[in-house]
Amino acid sequence: MKASIDPAIHLLHEAHHATLATHSTQLAGYPYATALPCVGDEAHRPLFCISALAEHTKNLLADPRASLSVVGGENGNVQAAPRLTLLGDAERFDPGPEVVARYLRYQPDAKQYLELDFMFFRFRPKRVRFIGGLGRMGWIEGAQWDAVPVLAPQDEAVALKRVAVNLPAGLHLLGLDCFGIDYEANGRRARQRFPEPMTPESLAGGLPRIVAGLR
Repeated sequence: MKASIDPAIHLLHEAHHATLATHSTQLAGYPYATALPCVGDEAHRPLFCISALAEHTKNLLADPRASLSVVGGENGNVQAAPRLTLLGDAERFDPGPEVVARYLRYQPDAKQYLELDFMFFRFRPKRVRFIGGLGRMGWIEGAQWDAVPVLAPQDEAVALKRVAVNLPAGLHLLGLDCFGIDYEANGRRARQRFPEPMTPESLAGGLPRIVAGLR
């Protein structure tokens, strides 16, 4: 069964953290899984920042194959909650300033770690399993994930700067993509999902109206 990609992308961007499973170098053949902060990039690929001394770093540098899972708000019943599992490869990379700025808007506590031995990894999905709830599930292929509209980091930075001067009190923008906008309102994190994906051009023109409607 195939799954719709829109709710899967929204769930990724709404997540504060994810569980990463890598191939253990300590016990060959066994997966090693822990939770860690996670931020979706402009192409809806998970980014994470981990220490050079972390087990995950050692594992990924030896074998980039990994799995990442995200769970939505389950209200006490995880089987009724939306869930996302990504299978793919995690690659170390050196982010540009716009990518670092985006990551820190979502994970401000990470600023102190960037002065240490922490490094960035990008997760490239090959297949994605989305479960929308009991009996609602399906696979999304990596090629489909790669084909969705993308707002370049430079364009996101320009758009956010343009509307920042007119933000209502207590509202703070975190990130913008072609599927939605993430923000904090009086300390509460939320995502405004667009009814349908927007092109970068239509998003740029409609952003003031979108921001004006955030609560």
